[in-house]
Amino acid sequence: MLRKNKTLIFVYFLNLINGVFLVLGLLFIGFGLWLLLDRNNFLTALDENSHNIVYISQIFIGTGSSIVLLCLLGYLGIHNKIRWLLILYAILITWAFGVQVILSVIIFTKKEEVCQLWRDKIDLIISEYGSKDKPEEIPQWTILNALQKTLQCCGQHNYTDWMKNKNRENSELVPCSCTKSMLKKWFCDEPLNATYLEGCESKISTWYNANALTLIGINFGILAFEVLQISLTVCFIKHIKNRIHAEI
Repeated sequence: MLRKNKTLIFVYFLNLINGVFLVLGLLFIGFGLWLLLDRNNFLTALDENSHNIVYISQIFIGTGSSIVLLCLLGYLGIHNKIRWLLILYAILITWAFGVQVILSVIIFTKKEEVCQLWRDKIDLIISEYGSKDKPEEIPQWTILNALQKTLQCCGQHNYTDWMKNKNRENSELVPCSCTKSMLKKWFCDEPLNATYLEGCESKISTWYNANALTLIGINFGILAFEVLQISLTVCFIKHIKNRIHAEI
């Protein structure tokens, strides 16, 4: 009876953590599909030819699909108590743990390169904003407008960044999204006290600094769940082995 209760406890907690990973995998697939199908998201606007976005979306969909398959493999091994399947499950989770650690290190070390890519692209969008010769760029300008309006910011560093734009009829104009105006056009002539003076980069940096610990915590939380699942799976494999020996 005691051994049966111990088995039920193992199965419960293994299924619980496996369910968390299943939800995570489905979220990855959903995010990847959103990047792939929604041509009007801001990440797509930063990628001129959308090649990088396609690759990134494929990575998310592939990773999510792998996690879902891994969870299904885990459920099969847990419910049927198949040792070799559980061993394979534990090995794959260990591999996923290693990949996540490596990716975390790469993201941390390449942070400045990503930030510079972001700055260069925003500068390019600002310089071409409102050009009648580039109607294909309108989705990028629309997304930048949404960003400025939502964050109540203007330009990359401040509103003077728009002096780089050559498509204004006069030097006093700024995008309507930089102001409190509700007009649906590219540029507006609003007084300085009705214009957002702070740059979007500082606003985004403020958000990131406020949420960095949360993002790091989520990453370490997933790593902790992976370690816990590996430990539980190994213990469950040993429990099954001992149970088989006891029955012989």
